[in-house]
Amino acid sequence: MLGVRPKVTELVFQLYGRSLHPELFEIHAQRSIERADYQATAAITSAGHLLTWRKAGLTLSEVAASGSQPLPLKRRLLSHRLSGERCDRVECRGGIRYETSFQLETVCPEVFWTFQQELCADGSRNGILHRFDSNDRLALGAMSWLNIESRTKSLFVQAFHTFPDDLAIVKSQSLFEVP
Repeated sequence: MLGVRPKVTELVFQLYGRSLHPELFEIHAQRSIERADYQATAAITSAGHLLTWRKAGLTLSEVAASGSQPLPLKRRLLSHRLSGERCDRVECRGGIRYETSFQLETVCPEVFWTFQQELCADGSRNGILHRFDSNDRLALGAMSWLNIESRTKSLFVQAFHTFPDDLAIVKSQSLFEVP
């Protein structure tokens, strides 16, 4: 398990066709979703997030984690270093579809701190927000926010993770959809 938030340049975005053991992660906040057609768990971890989506014996697990974190290779469907922008999709049995887009953005200090303050204000009202302790140099620590939209046949999750040391923001959108 990783105890300290990694550098943003170490992050990897991955999708598995299986569950990942929660004890592999330091979970700071979590929410479960139950629908007639699926169950899901969304968690903020020290490096990013872990989303686990289940329907009728199919499990998909999305994780934003450090590349140095020991995660299994078995049934890994996607693996991308977080840099720039990227979109991807996976078609699963039964017509189940997973789509994602993510980006890493480095911004000037004024934009970063404004974004972080807005995230703090808006995130505390909706979704799951976690504020990490600040290091000695910075007034505010990193933040992670998951905005979850659960519908009868779909789960849409927006994730925002800030990295103050790098003035970086990781943004992702993920859709899990039942036909």
